[in-house]
Amino acid sequence: MLHTVVMAGGSGTRFWPQSRKAIPKQLLKLVGQQTMIQETVARCRELSEAQQIWIATNNTLSPQVKLQLPQLSPEQILVEPVPRNTAPCIGLAAIHLLHVDPEAIMLVVSSDHVIQSESAFVNTIRQAVKLIEADPETLALIGVPPAYPATGYGYIQTGSAIAANLPGFSVKEFKEKPDPETAQHYCDSADYLWNCGIFAWKAQTILNAIAQFEPEMYELLREIAAVIDLPQYTETLERTFPDMKSISIDYAVLEHSRERLAVIPAEFEWDDVGNWNTLQKYFPTDADGNTVLGPHCGLQTSNSIIRTTDDHLIATFGVENCLIVHTPDATLIAPKDDESAIKKLVTLIEERGYEQYL
Repeated sequence: MLHTVVMAGGSGTRFWPQSRKAIPKQLLKLVGQQTMIQETVARCRELSEAQQIWIATNNTLSPQVKLQLPQLSPEQILVEPVPRNTAPCIGLAAIHLLHVDPEAIMLVVSSDHVIQSESAFVNTIRQAVKLIEADPETLALIGVPPAYPATGYGYIQTGSAIAANLPGFSVKEFKEKPDPETAQHYCDSADYLWNCGIFAWKAQTILNAIAQFEPEMYELLREIAAVIDLPQYTETLERTFPDMKSISIDYAVLEHSRERLAVIPAEFEWDDVGNWNTLQKYFPTDADGNTVLGPHCGLQTSNSIIRTTDDHLIATFGVENCLIVHTPDATLIAPKDDESAIKKLVTLIEERGYEQYL
């Protein structure tokens, strides 16, 4: 049976001031009618029944996650006591899946990506499941054909086809985020795919791989697995999970498992919605190139992103290439194209003692 694990523990700063520590972007309505995590779960419902959908999050976010996803039982919300990257997260989910379904196939997705269309996503995942059913030792990755020479994504170099009657390719090499020239080469070639962080495998297979390459982590996971559904579960989790190495599943397992890997080219369009500029892809612009969400009146205003809440009017004059975001308690005004500056600004806000606005 296919279980979906939605990773929802991130707390990025790139959408401040709308995103906050307690309500990061996956819990916001940024480009759709629902929040990003709600859209993720809805997208996966054709693949997994509600009782086979699991959310991996943290103590800070779990109350809002439960509020936004009332169709899931509390047992399906896996709460990590501290952040430890994706390998411990996936390991924790795997032991829970195996507790209820020893034959579980595990789809791992992020909670804050935009994917279009839903039918193409479902078809791609079903191809990955077909591959796993043919060979339960397969660790399947989804790779997205690059739409442009992105320097902010990792890439997967594909190898030969797995088999004539099966989808997917072997993985020749993982490539780190490239410089612009290299990214253009990857984009022009048919042999490179964006590594979008969507995976599928048998829960037991990934747990066995963790045991092989991260034995200390595996022993701690075994300790937790032994007390699932017992009163001492929470105490054991809070005691053992912080001792796990903070490491991604890519570095912990996938880099060492080349012979088990297969990559399926995605049929869907994918976007990790990395910054405010992304909104211009999903909302119309006016005659002056402005993307406006909310009440706005402007003169000599061009190529700007303006987002406001409720009935608060933003009025602009002589503004170009700006990002203006209004929330009830904080307003951001910044150059539109300097993404790194927002992260620095958030750090400065914390240093100045304005933590209540973060």
